[in-house]
Amino acid sequence: MTDAAAIGSRPRVLYYVQHLLGIGHLARASHIVQALAENDFEVTLVTGGMSVAGFPAGGMDHVTLPPIAVGDGGFSQLVDADGNPVDDTFKAQRRELLLATYRDKRPDIVILEAFPFGRRQVRFELLPLIDAIEATQPRPLLLTSLRDILQERAKPGRDEETVDLVRRHFDHVLVHGDPDFVRLQDTFPLARSIADRVAYTGLVTGRPPAPPHERFDIVVSAGGGAVGAGVIEAALDASIELTDLGRWCIITGPNLPQSDFDRFSAKAPGHVQLARFRTDFRSLLTTARLSISQAGYNTVCDIQQAGCRSVLVPFASGGETEQTARAERLDRMGLAVVLPENMLCGDTMVSAIERALGQVDLPDVPVLQLDGANRTAELLRDLLNKRPTSQL
Repeated sequence: MTDAAAIGSRPRVLYYVQHLLGIGHLARASHIVQALAENDFEVTLVTGGMSVAGFPAGGMDHVTLPPIAVGDGGFSQLVDADGNPVDDTFKAQRRELLLATYRDKRPDIVILEAFPFGRRQVRFELLPLIDAIEATQPRPLLLTSLRDILQERAKPGRDEETVDLVRRHFDHVLVHGDPDFVRLQDTFPLARSIADRVAYTGLVTGRPPAPPHERFDIVVSAGGGAVGAGVIEAALDASIELTDLGRWCIITGPNLPQSDFDRFSAKAPGHVQLARFRTDFRSLLTTARLSISQAGYNTVCDIQQAGCRSVLVPFASGGETEQTARAERLDRMGLAVVLPENMLCGDTMVSAIERALGQVDLPDVPVLQLDGANRTAELLRDLLNKRPTSQL
């Protein structure tokens, strides 16, 4: 399988991503596979979450597993598209489709987004896939693809289990971050145990967007929208008071409950445009005075690429730590104003907006490495070309 790749033709990549709650994992994966395709890789994207408008990009070889999401019980409970708990039969259908896709595509490289650092919920299909990879001759490279900041582990032994799986099965760990901003060991205590396999790509953003067709001074976003109602409500309250800042665009996210969307629509003043989803979100940031959002990986990368000021409200419910860690680092660098989730209301939002707009000018050039998608393509080709002849 890898003879052709070693001499520089189109290597085949199978990229697996499972989004369960928001759309961040899917958005980042979509940027990466698009860059791989543009860098002459033959890419198949395998997704297992609910469909999201705009992802992945059109023309991509895309295999969709029967979709799953998290239920009312949180990440420990998986449900299907109709909200029913998944059973063993459902899991077997997904597993067999994934394995059939692997056999059909015969990849030179397999990339598992997050696993084994996350996505334990889908071990039922990923461990059999890993077994199939190990049984293949010649064996494809197996990599995991990680965002820069990981969620803190609550259960003992999980980090040790992750290290064991990496050392036994994974050739490399791609960390999509800038090591001058944050390193893997900052949020994964056992990172030094796998340091020989870690490669940093820089932060992943999409291609620079075209200029927007309309301009908004303030752009508010809530990612997928499943957990962003508080940000939207506080921003709406602030927009009613701050009428002299120009036009506002508030993007609720596709997963915001309809009842909340209807309530916000009735409340929005005339200078505020409310939308569930905007395909030109990244373009809107390039001409905005201010972005107001949570502190998810993709949104923060988009803000940094656009170079606009920002107010970040990191998602911190249920023991979540990743967004807070990212937001606080950006605050210390002078690249954001942080509004803690437990202090969120209209008045505190007004104050945060005024502080952000009162900051001195931001640097003219990005502080962080933002070309992680293309750098991933470079790293993959380099890894294939350096592979020992005995493994080809």
